[in-house]
Amino acid sequence: MKKNIIGTGLTGLVGSKIVSMLGDTYEFENLSRSTGVDILNRQQVMDKIQSSNAEVVLHLAAKADVDECEKDKSQGNDGEAWKVNVIGTKNIVDACTKNNKKIIYISTDFVFDGEKPVGEYYTEEDIPHPINWYAQTKYEAEKIIQQAQIPYTIGRIAFPYGNSQAQKKDFMRAIANRLRSGQPVAAITDQVITPTYIEDIALALKILLDDRESGIIHVVGSESLTPFEAANRIASALGVSSQLISKTTRDEFFKNRATRPFNLTLKNDKIQKLGIQMRTFQEGLELLKENL
Repeated sequence: MKKNIIGTGLTGLVGSKIVSMLGDTYEFENLSRSTGVDILNRQQVMDKIQSSNAEVVLHLAAKADVDECEKDKSQGNDGEAWKVNVIGTKNIVDACTKNNKKIIYISTDFVFDGEKPVGEYYTEEDIPHPINWYAQTKYEAEKIIQQAQIPYTIGRIAFPYGNSQAQKKDFMRAIANRLRSGQPVAAITDQVITPTYIEDIALALKILLDDRESGIIHVVGSESLTPFEAANRIASALGVSSQLISKTTRDEFFKNRATRPFNLTLKNDKIQKLGIQMRTFQEGLELLKENL
C-alpha cells in the first residue's frame, strides 16, 4: 500500500518531477487552488491536513520569481511574496503542529548573501543573510519552521535543471533554447552557482520522506561554476559554437532588478552521506545531452 504524502507546489518545475519519479512509492495529494485549497486560507489548510492520514507534508509552493518578489518589498507584509512564502508557510506549520505531522520545506541557496570568497562554501551551519526580498521571505519561513514544535526538514536547493516536461524552463533549458536557435546569450562571469539535477533532488527527497533525516540539509549538485562557464558547457553538449556567448556582469545583467548573491557555493556532504550521489553539472549535462 502506498504511503500518503500531502504536498504543495507539486505541479511546478521540481514538484512535478518528484511526483513522476516517486509516484510508484507514494500517493501524493496536492494542495493547491486547483484542488480547492488556498494555502493563504488558514481554515482550508487546517481542515485538509487534519482530515488526511499522511504523516508528512511536503511544502514546495512559493512565489519564486526573484524580481517579481522584489517589486512586492514596498508592500511588506501585505505583498504577495510575504503572504505566499511566509503566511502560507505559517498556515501549513500550524496545521502540522496541531495534527502532529512532519514538514519538509523546500528552501533556497539565496538565503545566503554570497559574500564568501571564491573557493569557500556555505554549510548547513552557516547563518543566512538574505540580500533580496525573495530570499528574505524564504528565510522568514525557515525560521517559522525551526521555531515550531514539530519534526521538520528544510531542504535548500539551488538552480534546479533537467525537467523537460515542466511548463517553466529551467536556466539550462533557457540557455540551450537560445543557442539552438542561434540567439546570443549574455552570461554572467562574476557569480558562482551550484546547479542541481532535478532527478537527484527527487531521489534525495525519497530519503527525507522516509524520515531518515531532520534539520537543515543542502540538496544541491556537486559542482559550482559561473553562469558563463555553464553556458559554454551547454554549447559544447549541443555541439554548437560558443561564439554566441558573451560575457556580462551581475550589475549589467540584473540592472534595475533584485540584487543577486555572488558566491553561492553550497556544500552537500550531508546529503551525500545519506547515499545520494548528487551529480556535477557536467554529469547532468551528459545525461541530458540527447534531450537538450
